[in-house]
Amino acid sequence: MYRWETMAALAGQRVFGIVRAGDAAAALATAEAMIDAGLRTLEIALTTPGGLRVIEQLAGRPGITLGAGTVLDEASARLAVLAGASFLVSPSLHPEVIRTAHRYGAAALPGVASPTEIVTALEHGADAVKLFPARGFGPRWLADVRAALPQAPVMPTGGVALDEVPDWVAAGAVACGVGSALTEGGPEQAAARVRNLVARL
Repeated sequence: MYRWETMAALAGQRVFGIVRAGDAAAALATAEAMIDAGLRTLEIALTTPGGLRVIEQLAGRPGITLGAGTVLDEASARLAVLAGASFLVSPSLHPEVIRTAHRYGAAALPGVASPTEIVTALEHGADAVKLFPARGFGPRWLADVRAALPQAPVMPTGGVALDEVPDWVAAGAVACGVGSALTEGGPEQAAARVRNLVARL
């Protein structure tokens, strides 16, 4: 999958589920339930023990755009891509992660928290930026920033509530990363929330 295809998939779905769990088995069960419910874009957080194994197990499923989250360094970036991740998400800006992602054909979504960081990330070649933590900002903030930086592809993540996703998208977000608001309670609850959310987007 080319980087432009990855970004098109994220923009098309408008939301990507973030799976973070206490062990690989729980993460895999939740991810599979979300996929079966209609979510085609997911991020597996590398803070999950065995997260790379989860990516490897999901990478073979057709029609899925799979990413790795909490990628903080070059080594983690390379391992994530080799495991099957087509996009790499970081909570902060690490130019070496962007370079490594691009070297192996993956999209890079570094974390930002200001207009200055957005521009810096784009100058380093970021495919999009992760506004983090989004709960500290809000859709109006994004609309105001995009009035000055309309070229910035922004993906709010961190504390995004399910009922806020349409407002973020209306404010100019390419897509929203949603974690515990989707996954809390286990696979069955996650699947039900996915079905409801996908129907609204």
